[in-house]
Amino acid sequence: MSSVIKVDIPGKSYEIVIAPGSLDNLGEQMASLKLGKKVLLVSNPMIFKHYGERVIASLQNVGFEVTSYNLPPGERYKTLNSIQKIYDIALENRLERSSTMVALGGGVVGDMTGFAAATWLRGINVVQIPTSLLAMVDSAIGGKTGVNHPHGKNLIGAFHQPSFVLIDPEVLKTLPASEFRAGMAEVIKYGVIWDAELFTQLEASKHLDQLRYVKSDLINFILTHSCQAKADVVSKDEKESGLRAILNYGHTIGHAVESLTNYRLFKHGEAVGTGMIAAGEIAVKLGIWRESDTIRQSTLIKKSGLPTQLPAGLDIEAIIDALQLDKKVKSGKVPFVLPTQIGEVKVTDEVPTDIIRQVLQEIQ
Repeated sequence: MSSVIKVDIPGKSYEIVIAPGSLDNLGEQMASLKLGKKVLLVSNPMIFKHYGERVIASLQNVGFEVTSYNLPPGERYKTLNSIQKIYDIALENRLERSSTMVALGGGVVGDMTGFAAATWLRGINVVQIPTSLLAMVDSAIGGKTGVNHPHGKNLIGAFHQPSFVLIDPEVLKTLPASEFRAGMAEVIKYGVIWDAELFTQLEASKHLDQLRYVKSDLINFILTHSCQAKADVVSKDEKESGLRAILNYGHTIGHAVESLTNYRLFKHGEAVGTGMIAAGEIAVKLGIWRESDTIRQSTLIKKSGLPTQLPAGLDIEAIIDALQLDKKVKSGKVPFVLPTQIGEVKVTDEVPTDIIRQVLQEIQ
């Protein structure tokens, strides 16, 4: 079963194709977009080992000239030094403005390849082939690209929409269970902020922590509904001037936790899961969300094998200070995305620090 979802941005629209076994058809799909012949495939060693040669063969079969480069795996390598290495390969192989970078990997590979493409020759094509659940439902869609600064996540970046996104659910079979769990955090996020039906479908599943426990029809439902939610939001607000901010649900505190632990202790999705727990509790204390709904959310997060508490020993005041480094802070006020009911949220910068501190202490 395949799905095609359109991200409808004026002058930058593109399609998300979700289809089992579609990895081998990448070349034909890209050829139809009339992109330049030179392609730089960026991946990491583990992903490339599984899928790199298949992707290269698919591209070469329709006449693309392909060079590949593997980045070291892990969030701690999401730096300008890594981007410099991509630039070096691009220069060595004379990538032109008509050329394309192809990101084959998870969120780290996708974000860095996208940023390199956004800034090489002031912007060249990028195609996203996400291989993790998190990248499939979130980071590969919407054009947010970037790298981390030592003092904050994704502080350096650009908006650069892909020309095409190809999602092959079959590649999830080689995804480590911990990465699958991390991706479920973003799926739950969409249920809370946008799609109550998705949330209910997740609740009906007994297990969400490993792919082998999740039926294929539910995986297809998860992918199509999550991608549609992201496409709907991005189409209405490409550069986060309003509505798109709701996609940061759970990320405000989550990013602070990641940064303070040097991206080594929690995966991104795990940090977001904890961030959603905190946001839900803040919303309850502000009287805008029912306690019963925060229990439903917590149950889903636990069912997905995600943490519901902060890492042991993390200083609460350090988290509060780190919130001020968030990209979305305005006039010293930290905006929070808070749920009002399943499927709806609001954005507010009127959250008292005492409430933030109290909630963080409760989930410590």
